[in-house]
Amino acid sequence: MTAYAELRRTVCDLHTELTRNNLVTWTAGNVSGRVPGEDLFVIKPSGVSYDDLTPESIVVCDLHGRVVEGDLSPSSDTDAHAYVYRNLPEVGGVVHTHSTYATAWAARAEPIPCVLTAMADEFGGEIPVGPFALIGDDSIGRGIVETLKGHRSRAVLMQNHGVFTIGKDARAAVKAAVMCEDVARTVHVSRQLGEPLPIPAADIDRLYDRYQNVYGQ
Repeated sequence: MTAYAELRRTVCDLHTELTRNNLVTWTAGNVSGRVPGEDLFVIKPSGVSYDDLTPESIVVCDLHGRVVEGDLSPSSDTDAHAYVYRNLPEVGGVVHTHSTYATAWAARAEPIPCVLTAMADEFGGEIPVGPFALIGDDSIGRGIVETLKGHRSRAVLMQNHGVFTIGKDARAAVKAAVMCEDVARTVHVSRQLGEPLPIPAADIDRLYDRYQNVYGQ
């Protein structure tokens, strides 16, 4: 199982970004990552403190959420992650949080409008709302896929629940979760001062293209 060792360590370490950026409370929230070239992914174990996570405690599952390697039960959100990986083959990482500001938008079932260049850069438009769904089967996963399939956003606000983000790998999904909370907070503050001004669609397209294809090294 040494092929999974590096990914388990990476996913374990990425959970520190959730706590460092104040995206989670207690043991709520999780990061998973697809095993390259295999129908497997690794995910946080259920109910384990972030301080107690180790690479060895990260659980390896198949794409139906069944444990392949690991002594602990996987996250209660495993079925949702598994459904995303089965149906969005381009996704290499999934993150779930209940970050305060983004979840407040989810509680109102209101998309976050694209009124910031940072939103256009990262999400290519508004951050949409997914349907209400209960934990226990793949209903949440179905809602994530139905909402994000064909959408440029890497984040979805699941109604009355919280945030799910996707990315090309686990690190990109964590970045999307951090950015989602940041813009949710900023747009909320802006609305206390008045109605935020939308960015024209053509400018959103240009900003998204530049950030995705030109920005950085």
